[in-house]
Amino acid sequence: MKKTDLEKAAGNGLINRRHLLQLGLAGLGSGVASSVLAAENNLKIEIPGWSKQPGPGASAYGVRSGHTEFMQRSAGAPNPLYPGGGASRSPLQHLQGTITPNSLHFERHHAGIPDIDPAGHQLVINGLVKQPLVFSYEDLLKYPMVSRIYFLECSGNSRALLGPNPPDGTAQSIHGLVSCAEWTGIPLSTLLEEAGVEDEARWLAAVGADAASMGRSIPLNKAHDDVLIALFQNGEPVRPEQGHPMRLFVPGWEGNVSVKWLTQLKLTREPVQFRDETSKYTDTLPDRSSEQFTFPMGCKSLITSPSGQMSLNRQGVYQINGMAWSGGGSISRVEVSADGGRSWADAAIESNQSEKALARFSIPWQWSGGDAILQSRATDSLGNVQPTREAILADRGRLSFYHNHCIQSWAVNGNGEVRNTYA
Repeated sequence: MKKTDLEKAAGNGLINRRHLLQLGLAGLGSGVASSVLAAENNLKIEIPGWSKQPGPGASAYGVRSGHTEFMQRSAGAPNPLYPGGGASRSPLQHLQGTITPNSLHFERHHAGIPDIDPAGHQLVINGLVKQPLVFSYEDLLKYPMVSRIYFLECSGNSRALLGPNPPDGTAQSIHGLVSCAEWTGIPLSTLLEEAGVEDEARWLAAVGADAASMGRSIPLNKAHDDVLIALFQNGEPVRPEQGHPMRLFVPGWEGNVSVKWLTQLKLTREPVQFRDETSKYTDTLPDRSSEQFTFPMGCKSLITSPSGQMSLNRQGVYQINGMAWSGGGSISRVEVSADGGRSWADAAIESNQSEKALARFSIPWQWSGGDAILQSRATDSLGNVQPTREAILADRGRLSFYHNHCIQSWAVNGNGEVRNTYA
């Protein structure tokens, strides 16, 4: 093998990352190395206009560069029969790192965003407790808080992949109902201990202050575990679309149970059977019966670049990038295939791993101009492995569309066009 030959890690061009690092720029072929050589051969430096005069000064609240306005959430058209309902999706293919900016974190609403004055909002804890409690926003700000990095995913995310025909979409349009943030707030167990939970209590009914009175039932053992009353997101007060002034945050479970604009927590013996845990958020089985309270989100990964509706503009080495997450723990392994799952190579997990948070992965890939099918497959710390689409359909049939964590397949054709496919 020549020094500059690329050591393959799996079929169809996936490259051993350690070998590529040893080669440096020489291993990147014409893509990067030629750009560097061109720069060295044309050392004519001109001072751009923005370096010749002062710009604006400091501002009261920061704004992003006007050159990044293509990074936006996408939202469907308003539905007059469902006022305020709907969702906006994060632009996953444009993001880096593991923290989603607050302005790009996905949204899901059932009756729009209430404009709540914190001074007039209250959180009530009642039901099967020894001492019912009422908290103002200012009361909660006085409690000791913790900060945790967690992903949040709508259980309807990626549902389009279970349809009969592959949708021609982007990472955002198909998978954009997932985001990750640092959430700061009070452990719910602290407030439950203060209220004193009665022995017969087994469930917690959470209700929001939006016009839908969104309500969900949560098992008490989960409420005592890692659930937060979140007051801050990425360091600033939770935004209105994320539940200001306070929201429940239930790590690793479907996003709908993290009730926004939280106003009541009622301790009960049984689940309350709210509208949104009977008419929705249930998993319909082939015999048309439905499973309730299938809360945890599965082990999942997604290649974000190259991904749907992107184009490769040259042959050579590309960096395959993506993200992985699991409601069951941390991500321990991500494998990538460029031949539709016939062979796999381990990707590098680039971020420090924590429970129920996004992880970034990458692996170099040499595209020689032919057809390819790019896939990623995650394994979490509990040993759960991301399933294929066929396995999901075989297990659940075609009537269910929540909690889809199947492997995503991106097809690359000879022209470098990337499209969603079923493989």
